[in-house]
Amino acid sequence: MGPLPKIKGAPSLDTGKEFDDGTHIRRHIRYEAEPGDWVPAWLLLPKSRRGRGPAVLCLHQTTRIGKDEPAGLGGKENLHYASELAARGYVTLAPDYPNFGEYSIDVYAKGYASATMKGILNHMRAVDALRGLPAVDSRRIGVCGHSLGGHNSLFVAAFDPRIRAVVTSCGFTSFARYYHGDLTGWSHKGYMPRIASVYGKSPAKMPFDFPDVLSVIAPRPIFVNAPTADSNFDMSGVDDCVNAARRVYEGVYHADRAIVVEHPESAHDFPPPVRTRAYEFLDARLR
Repeated sequence: MGPLPKIKGAPSLDTGKEFDDGTHIRRHIRYEAEPGDWVPAWLLLPKSRRGRGPAVLCLHQTTRIGKDEPAGLGGKENLHYASELAARGYVTLAPDYPNFGEYSIDVYAKGYASATMKGILNHMRAVDALRGLPAVDSRRIGVCGHSLGGHNSLFVAAFDPRIRAVVTSCGFTSFARYYHGDLTGWSHKGYMPRIASVYGKSPAKMPFDFPDVLSVIAPRPIFVNAPTADSNFDMSGVDDCVNAARRVYEGVYHADRAIVVEHPESAHDFPPPVRTRAYEFLDARLR
């Protein structure tokens, strides 16, 4: 992924228009991830909130509309989790990943080795932005994402211990189980080109795999949605990763119930029943 830049201080915020979405106010904002680099995002503020409370960073899937989908403005209804969590009383923040939605940037011209690392930096700066809001308790911040957002939720949590709970939907499998070990999908410019240029797209040569990512997050709680018919992320590979990470969760931290895995009978999706259980999982850890 390349090195993680070190940036200190709270990001500057630029506030735009507000919209009344019934249970919450949806505010268009931009936050300055790096000098001169402004990330567009939707900030959803529950109307019922009094004082400081929990917040969730909500990361979108691979979809042209980016942040609009989790905010409930289009795309798949099953992926409107920023809007649904706001209706449950969470402050939610849904930013655009590089080159989705309103956010156009050449991350390689800025010196990054991967778009993945730029996403991690941007998402950590989103946590900085949340922590600076008067409605947010900085000790109760989680992250939730599907597909692209599912693995980016894990990546940012691995680098940022301020994230206290993770929901990852259709976000990973072992590299050996990803399309029978063909890592082409991980190696394009939207992810990590060095997987091809340095590691030959070979799972055996990779310096990390998802058991390592999960283990780094330990002992913080993780909810995993891994559908039985997900053609992107093989369910058996998900179980392999989780079972390997359990040795750290249980053997080192005695956190026996910190990882929860659901296997709904669906394709690459986040169905309502498992989504409800994911929200209840966050409630139990952040409320």
